Amino acid sequence: MTAHGASREATAAARERLDALTDSTSVDPVALADELAAVTALLDREVSLRRVLTDPAQAGEAKAELVGRLLAGQVGGPTADLVSGMVRSRWSQPRDLVDALEELANTADLTAAQKAGVLDEVEDELFRFARIISSNTELRAALTNRAAGAAAKSELVHSLLGGRAKAGTVRLVTRLVTAPRGRSLEAGLESLSRLAADRRDRMVAVVTSAVPLSDPQKRRLGAALAKLYGRQMHLNLDVDPEVLGGIRVQVGDEVINGSLADRLEDASRRMAG
Repeated sequence: MTAHGASREATAAARERLDALTDSTSVDPVALADELAAVTALLDREVSLRRVLTDPAQAGEAKAELVGRLLAGQVGGPTADLVSGMVRSRWSQPRDLVDALEELANTADLTAAQKAGVLDEVEDELFRFARIISSNTELRAALTNRAAGAAAKSELVHSLLGGRAKAGTVRLVTRLVTAPRGRSLEAGLESLSRLAADRRDRMVAVVTSAVPLSDPQKRRLGAALAKLYGRQMHLNLDVDPEVLGGIRVQVGDEVINGSLADRLEDASRRMAG
């Protein structure tokens, strides 16, 4: 999600409130994710409502009271309080509020995975699913077919991932496929992968090698990249015998090509310098 000015500050504050909520053992992050996703769908659909809730000319408390009336009996107290806090904030544009709500819904699901000790698996499954989509045009077409209903797409996701992936992965992919909100499937999956990495304050490196990397190679590469970027690095590994130079590493928009030994040696030299 790209936000500017007031929206960036409002989103950061909402993330902090979500973290505080999900730190509590009395709050179910999966239920919170479902309810936030429902509010996201409502505001994505009701353009006039989201304009009212982000109108800087309206008092924040009045907007919070409106949210309270709209959501009464529809969502739990934690969700209502979180959304009320969000509409008290200032937003650069109405759509930023919806983007932030969607991010919080996904973050709540990822938090549930983290608490269950399966966040790494969810990250890897999202990456693998993205790879499957990129190589299977028929499957991608079925999942992005605008003529197909949400129920049919949800059923297809469950037939593909049900029993083969973690529940959090299935939920995140289903939500993306049934409510893409104008994004490509690839962009949505990439965004989810970044969000998953952020849960551990890690960056994601997509590593494509000509042959599978050994465990020592993976550790050395992860350590070198962490030093270079100053953050813990999660490696998404893929194998392609045709990759030039033996290895290709992509971190965000930056691509590093070359042999593993050369890149590690170069990383060490850069750190030494």
